Amino acid sequence: MLVTNALMPGPEQIQAFFGGAETGPMVMVNLLKFKDKAEYPDGRNPEMTGRDAYLVYGAAVQKCLEMVGGKGLFSGDVTGILLGQVEELWDMVALAYYPSPQAMMQMVALPDYQGIEIHRFAGLKGQLNIRTAATGMMGL
Repeated sequence: MLVTNALMPGPEQIQAFFGGAETGPMVMVNLLKFKDKAEYPDGRNPEMTGRDAYLVYGAAVQKCLEMVGGKGLFSGDVTGILLGQVEELWDMVALAYYPSPQAMMQMVALPDYQGIEIHRFAGLKGQLNIRTAATGMMGL
């Protein structure tokens, strides 16, 4: 199995994801890999870690999720792997609930979101986003 972390989806991935038949609630599984040092285009915070830059984004994205009816469900550091094998572990896992793929699209178009995305790009080396159907979720 080939695994490739990325920062943004390509046009084909966007079309397949948002143009598909699935329109119901979903939970995005985010497997995150951080840069050693944050890389801001304007050179700010040269000593900040990539993890810390992403945590700035993570704290601010909660408001954006709520604006479209979503919410953050979980985040935690990856500390090991029990089953399977990967060349390099991800640094963190984060789960986010969205009422629909369209809600996710609305969120990334929000001016509030676009204002915080710089921290995501500064901190992330790459990630995987995995859509799961939000069936059988407790507490929602």
